[in-house]
Amino acid sequence: MDHLTPPQRSKNMAAIHSKDTKPEMIVRRGLWKRGFRYRLNYKRLPGHPDLVLKKYRTCIFVNGCFWHGHLVELNKMENSSCCKIPSTNRAFWVSKIRRNKERDKEEQKKLAAMGWHCITVWECELRPNVREQTIESLAFTLNHIYLQDHSIPKPYERTEEERGILMAAEEKPDL
Repeated sequence: MDHLTPPQRSKNMAAIHSKDTKPEMIVRRGLWKRGFRYRLNYKRLPGHPDLVLKKYRTCIFVNGCFWHGHLVELNKMENSSCCKIPSTNRAFWVSKIRRNKERDKEEQKKLAAMGWHCITVWECELRPNVREQTIESLAFTLNHIYLQDHSIPKPYERTEEERGILMAAEEKPDL
């Protein structure tokens, strides 16, 4: 049973915003402090990622555990360690969380098809006792992506036929 009246609950839920949330601010400050530069809520990409690092071709989504159903299986829709589905109006919340999870998956597939890397940071991964480890791991992953995408390709290996043609062309005719 909900202890708030419907107007109180509505006002409470309306106060929750999708931008500049506390978990997002923690990630932004941690990355900025480590020298990463990014764009916020980039509208040109599917899903409007929270952070976009063009240099790394990476999108970062900072998801709330409740709103995106962290550790909740799509089929079962049972409570997890960090996501408790409300018992009041349960059918509504189950369908909403299911839609959010499916939409997230589709958006990440679209971004991957466009050549973008997608990273999801969960709210529970930003608790004070694991926050620094999460940000360090994120920075390590971004650097690894950059090195992987910008590595120097192997030198071109010539075939036997190409070597023979080049050697014949390099011979100087006797004058």
